[in-house]
Amino acid sequence: MVVARRTSPIRRPRKRWAHSLLTALLVTVSLPSAHADDAAEIALEKANALEQRVADAEEVTPAKADARLTLTGVLAVDPNGAAPLEDAISCLARSVYWEAKGTNREEMEAVANVIMNRLSNTLFPSTLCDVVQQGSESGHCQFSWWCDGRPDDASELDEYALALDVARQALNGTLPDHTRGALFFHDRSISPGWFSELPMTTQTQEFRFYRLPG
Repeated sequence: MVVARRTSPIRRPRKRWAHSLLTALLVTVSLPSAHADDAAEIALEKANALEQRVADAEEVTPAKADARLTLTGVLAVDPNGAAPLEDAISCLARSVYWEAKGTNREEMEAVANVIMNRLSNTLFPSTLCDVVQQGSESGHCQFSWWCDGRPDDASELDEYALALDVARQALNGTLPDHTRGALFFHDRSISPGWFSELPMTTQTQEFRFYRLPG
């Protein structure tokens, strides 16, 4: 079941929110290599623990302060939007980027909500990369950007920095759920056949969100 399409290239990016994050990104890239590697390693360890925490929890609450990801850490993991999609941070951030780049932060957060809701639901895989890549083995990807045959690297680094920050908050458990528990969504410009079978939880300027019946 395809959830949404890769964002159309004609959508104009909104960059008012990007300046501070892009600045942080540039600072991270300019750090000495050893320091950046250390920050990335710490972030990956925290992300693994946070991912497992969400997968195991009946209700997701904010993680303890010392267990949370930092902006410096997530930027160090994938500063150029080209890391292999093998870790929780990159898989979540790249999905947020491709599904909602060019929109505002709340739209990006809503996409992250759906992915995190799937992670915490036993009907879906128990890691973020498996959630994002689900269906690729059969050619029926849940997130179509993952198997559309196009490059998956992020090119607009200011928007990708925002996607990384959204992923950070989602993993930390500090992101409000704008979707009211949705497990599915689609771009409002399309009308997939499956949507009529699912109760809609909410809609935004860009997307409509759904849950399972009952």
